[in-house]
Amino acid sequence: MEKREILSDKKAGLSLSDLMLTAVLLAAGAVLKFAVGNIINFGMKPNFIIAMYCILILLIKPKLSGAAIIGLLAGAVCQFFPGTPYVNLFSELIGAVVMCLLIKLPFTLKNKYADSFIKVAVNVFITTLFSGFSFLGLMWLLYYARGAQGNPPAALGVFLGIILGTATINAIIVQVLYPTLKKVLKK
Repeated sequence: MEKREILSDKKAGLSLSDLMLTAVLLAAGAVLKFAVGNIINFGMKPNFIIAMYCILILLIKPKLSGAAIIGLLAGAVCQFFPGTPYVNLFSELIGAVVMCLLIKLPFTLKNKYADSFIKVAVNVFITTLFSGFSFLGLMWLLYYARGAQGNPPAALGVFLGIILGTATINAIIVQVLYPTLKKVLKK
């Protein structure tokens, strides 16, 4: 009798359903960014696309390369909004990769509910900070480091407020939407 081997198919990349979910969530983030951004606008709109790709990465748990693709897609969606061209491609790539790395950290608490709640909120908050600060850093290099006109400290204060506010809002949005989507999608 010959020894039998069971071969398992390993996930090679993002599946079609993962890509469809990516499209839907990034579109929802774009709608939020447009709608809420018209209400809350201090020269820069909060970026809810970050919350959507955080939910997406939590749901599908992609490899690092898949997270990078999601980040680039999120950055591409951001290009449809007025602002600085191409800067979001860099910042959303950084944010998606950071989120992917954060969910792989072995961080647990004794209470399973608190563990999930705190881990998700902290990961989304940190991811938004990384995305926002990489955006701010690149903007600083492109405009203020070259001696552009304006008041850099005042601009920095506005950006910091928006980054911290967006990080807080994104953590709340993900806390509300992620458990529901997880149940609905059975992930």
